[in-house]
Amino acid sequence: MSHNAAPHNVGESGKRPPRLKLAIIVFLCVAVLVTMIGLVVRAYDYHRLAKWTDAQELPTVQLAAPLGSADTHQTTLPGHVEAWISAPIYARVSGYLKSWSKDIGSTVKAGDTLGIIDTPELDQQFDQAQAELVRAKADERLAQVTSKRWQHLLTSNSVSKQEADEKSGQAEVAAANVLSAQADVDRLAALEGFKHITAPFNGTVTSRNTDIGDLISATSENSPALFTVADTSKMRLYVRVPQGYASSIKPGMKVTLNVLEHPGVTYTGTLIGSSGSVNQASGSLLAQFEIRNQDAALLPGDYAEVHLPIAISSRMITVPSTVLIFRAAGPQVAVLGPDDRVQLHDVHIAMDLGDALEIDQGLLPSDKIIDHPPDSLMQGDQVHVAAMAKENVAHEQPKAE
Repeated sequence: MSHNAAPHNVGESGKRPPRLKLAIIVFLCVAVLVTMIGLVVRAYDYHRLAKWTDAQELPTVQLAAPLGSADTHQTTLPGHVEAWISAPIYARVSGYLKSWSKDIGSTVKAGDTLGIIDTPELDQQFDQAQAELVRAKADERLAQVTSKRWQHLLTSNSVSKQEADEKSGQAEVAAANVLSAQADVDRLAALEGFKHITAPFNGTVTSRNTDIGDLISATSENSPALFTVADTSKMRLYVRVPQGYASSIKPGMKVTLNVLEHPGVTYTGTLIGSSGSVNQASGSLLAQFEIRNQDAALLPGDYAEVHLPIAISSRMITVPSTVLIFRAAGPQVAVLGPDDRVQLHDVHIAMDLGDALEIDQGLLPSDKIIDHPPDSLMQGDQVHVAAMAKENVAHEQPKAE
């Protein structure tokens, strides 16, 4: 019995080592796998952290799409409104203002009396001139009668021809004296007519710079106008158009305008002429427009905001003024290039509209323009574009046909 039991125990103990070895191998494999997974996860997290860190170092920018896409647009320029006709009325004779009958705001017709000047010295001169005319006519009549008598005596050789010619000459001088006296009377009569200050045309009295009893001098260059009469049935609008827009000023063009005292009301003006030259001091073209003013709503001297339709050149691109970079190299605009890298473009500003700029050199309509560029932005810098800005620009970019 004991001889047979010994071989059985030896067989069981020989099977245990392979199982233990397998367990150890499995444990090691699991440990290696767990270690590898841990290393991969750690490497992935490290890569994400490094990528996030790099992204934080890149400046985030927004894009601005070009504003100008139409063939024409409106630009707003200052203008001033003047009366169709405005005449300051000065005194033609000296004296004292006797009375005035029209005050500021009065509507007048051509020929209406605005005031009367009392001219005692002129009246005396006129009376004297009339008396001189009467005397000259009397002298002429006497000279004519004398000349005829001497001509009759000459036929009978009672007087010499020399004496007869002298009498004829005296008659001619007397006739000339009559003409001279008559001219002096007519001159003073015309001046007498200027005692009545009258309106030269239909309109409105816009100023009165005199009053009863004022001393009026017709010879002083510093004397102010007594009255001013303006025709406001239609108005003149003057606008100084910058040289860059001068080609848009064409015959028959129409503009709209607004004035401060009538907010929300729009008036229309039609071009009636321009200066035809650019003023060297202001660099602008003076354009004149006609405005109907039947309701007298517009007043002479009004300031107006004028909206002009301006033709846009195919090379002209309108961008927000916030995209501009001012540096020693001159005005520049940052454009997003390949791989989100910055490209600085030198640009030429054709017109500064305040909140917008018109660029005629240096940009293309397809350029992705960076809005509010950081001061430190340089050529070739990589930037991060805000996701919302990318979506907006993608929608606003023109589609290829």
